[in-house]
Amino acid sequence: MNNNNTLVLDFEKNIVEIEAKIESLKNLAKDQDVDISQEVQRLQQKLERQVKSSYSNLTPWEKTQVARHPNRPHCLDYVHALIEDFTPLCGDRLFADDEAMVGGIGRFKNISVVVLGQEKGHDLESRVKYNFGMAKPEGYRKAQRLMDLADKFNLPVICFVDTAGAFPGIEAEARGQAEAIASSIEKCLQVRAPIVSVVIGEGGSGGAIAIATANKILMLEHSIYSVISPEGCASILWRSADKVREATEALKLTAQDLKKFGVIDEIIAEPLGGAHRDPQRIIERVGDHILKNLKELLPLSGEELKKQRTEKFLKIGRNLDERLRK
Repeated sequence: MNNNNTLVLDFEKNIVEIEAKIESLKNLAKDQDVDISQEVQRLQQKLERQVKSSYSNLTPWEKTQVARHPNRPHCLDYVHALIEDFTPLCGDRLFADDEAMVGGIGRFKNISVVVLGQEKGHDLESRVKYNFGMAKPEGYRKAQRLMDLADKFNLPVICFVDTAGAFPGIEAEARGQAEAIASSIEKCLQVRAPIVSVVIGEGGSGGAIAIATANKILMLEHSIYSVISPEGCASILWRSADKVREATEALKLTAQDLKKFGVIDEIIAEPLGGAHRDPQRIIERVGDHILKNLKELLPLSGEELKKQRTEKFLKIGRNLDERLRK
């Protein structure tokens, strides 16, 4: 469950210690002819109890750490596992291709679909290649181009959301980052095909909502979705990085909070210990949830889908307004 290249979160230290003991015993058994099965079984049971105890009471800040874990499956992991005959479609036909925004067509459970998502990368080289999942204006314009394609051929759209936010660099602002995000949100509301979005890690600000203005919004159990990062919030409100935990609490960015507020539709349970401990299982589970929601949406007409999507987001505003008045 753990290796030398795995990030150890603060609250996972006891878990890692038990894992190290199990690994040590197994190595001992290889070198010496001894029966360690009972001791290993005892430690495995202790490990399971410790993981369950740690992950059943995560604070919002701890959930944020899990959502950012580098070993969580990323967009392309889901695409390669769930989408058959995936064909990437590149470029915005205006400026360039943005590799941070993955886009293409393929078949999901024998359903032809358009796929969009932010890819963060797994190591330094790939993270630089994908710009840490932070898309530039050309990425959001590529998303709009592919949503037009989905609209034209009545193809459902599946989006995998995982970004700290849109790229904030000077060149992105010069090329119209705000307009590109706003236009992408508008395009989502105009599409007459079903849109299902899944927050698989971080759902950061407009960079996330640009492809999450969907008929159905799903979130992994330990993912986050917020208007700003906890660090950004702490620097603005308290002007101190030391207040990041308070900011995380105040933002109500967990899947559980957002389900309660009606911002998202479903929470997808993660394997014990988080998605990074069993990537294959969570990928299969996400596929099952996407299929279930697509089956609900596919019978609806284009106008019904468009109206449902618009009403969904207007309702979020009304519900939050009512809560604030109370």
